[in-house]
Amino acid sequence: MVFLPTQVSTESCWAPQVAEQLSKASGVAKILVADSEAFLGFTPESLTPLVLATQNQLNFTHILAGATAFGKSLLPRIAAKLDSKDPVKVVTIRGTSFEADPLEGGSVQTEAIPAGDYKTDLSQWLSQELSKSDRPELAGAKVVISGGRGLKSGDNFKMLYELADKFNGAVGASRAAVDAGFVPNELQVGQTGKIVAPELYIAVGISGAIQHLAGMKDSKTIVAINKDPEAPIFQVADYGLVADLFKVVPELNKKL
Repeated sequence: MVFLPTQVSTESCWAPQVAEQLSKASGVAKILVADSEAFLGFTPESLTPLVLATQNQLNFTHILAGATAFGKSLLPRIAAKLDSKDPVKVVTIRGTSFEADPLEGGSVQTEAIPAGDYKTDLSQWLSQELSKSDRPELAGAKVVISGGRGLKSGDNFKMLYELADKFNGAVGASRAAVDAGFVPNELQVGQTGKIVAPELYIAVGISGAIQHLAGMKDSKTIVAINKDPEAPIFQVADYGLVADLFKVVPELNKKL
């Protein structure tokens, strides 16, 4: 069963389009759609009572959400507030761990969830500003070039942007590079950042901390460039190059 909250006051409501696509997925028995102005911005504070009310009515055995920042914020709230005598599995799922469903052959009707009072005083949605880029979105890119603290400065990430453009890929970063202020947080790949699984992942100057590996280990092909032959990143790499990144990356940019 698939659960879609949406806000009725938004002209560009995406729920009907998403419901139509999901209705073609194999294994889906029912799609539930909830409409309320309270869901503007899709804050966890407003969606938690909605999911709990639906759970009390339908008694699911599993409640799942994507392992995104949103899913990791919503499901712990639900798990903490569940009042059930039966065991209910509340789980976040990495979309990168599965092949995408072709969305063919299925035919499922959507049903509206009864209206309820889901307004909350805990938070208020004000606005959202999204950055625009000609590059692919990090989580969905087929090629990701990530840099670590080994790049030494944010200015040196220009080399990676140039390389990424040649592959029509996205640029990512390790937590160490983000914490050092080289690049913004939105580029962070890892357990506390974006989870990626591109066709090609090139790690440049990244040592390979466990939390970073957790965010890119499902990549189809992993290439590591690091001057330290003992760097943990080489343990998960399909191809490794022990070399100075400041010589290798400019050379790659010239050759490609």
